Amino acid sequence: MKRQNAASAPGDEASAACRVVPAGEAFVGKQGLTYRPAVSAESVGSRGLHMQVVTIPPGARAKAHKHEGHETAIHVLSGRSGTWYGERLEQHLEAGPGDFLYIPAGVPHLAYNMSDTEACVAIVARTDPNEQEGVVLMPELDGVHPGPAAGSSR
Repeated sequence: MKRQNAASAPGDEASAACRVVPAGEAFVGKQGLTYRPAVSAESVGSRGLHMQVVTIPPGARAKAHKHEGHETAIHVLSGRSGTWYGERLEQHLEAGPGDFLYIPAGVPHLAYNMSDTEACVAIVARTDPNEQEGVVLMPELDGVHPGPAAGSSR
């Protein structure tokens, strides 16, 4: 079987091809976490989907934020995460390996790693092919639940 890489520019004939896409270079997003993008507008010309790997270091957490107009699905590969969500981050859920999470468009949330020793790694799929464009930081909610600064360990 021939492997088709993601080297083609969006809009050209090859961009309509199915292909294997390796995770890209890691970057720190607006939310303060480390991401490795794979499927996106930039990598394959996606028009409605972004998929990436997120790593939350031991004891770290994201900045409070929402994705305006975009839904999010998360599949936890390893570690345990907690997520505060709701208009004032008043609701809470926990997820571990094998769990899937759904975050509706526009819902404020703040994810964190529940472990002080193990990273939490997950696959994130979002209906925003540009991923970071729809991120709306909500600094007014960052202090609602005390904890370490985004991206730092406890």
